[in-house]
Amino acid sequence: MPNFFDETSVASKASARFQRVSARKARMIADLIRGRSVAEAMQMLQFTHRPSAVPIVTNVLKSAVANVNKTEHPDTDDLVVGEIKVDDGPIMYRMHPCARGRAGRIRKRFCHISVKLTEA
Repeated sequence: MPNFFDETSVASKASARFQRVSARKARMIADLIRGRSVAEAMQMLQFTHRPSAVPIVTNVLKSAVANVNKTEHPDTDDLVVGEIKVDDGPIMYRMHPCARGRAGRIRKRFCHISVKLTEA
């Protein structure tokens, strides 16, 4: 897979690993804000109803904005969510009692979220 964003155009990065939300739910939110400006992305996250994933993605985006080097990029309004990736993390298995003495699996999923901000 080609890397469209070389490291010179990346203004800042942030990542959150082992987050207790499934990757599928977080990817829905990531697809909403990919390619948008930081202000527009924050506004979209504020009014999106996905209680499990929105706070986590919002915190990662805020962390990426806080990581911006202010001497190179004094105005953070010019930044764009260039790349946002949501990868699967480990799965924690729990057992749930089922009929006839059997046990069913409950899968508690984790994900890794990484954000790269680029210049507009």
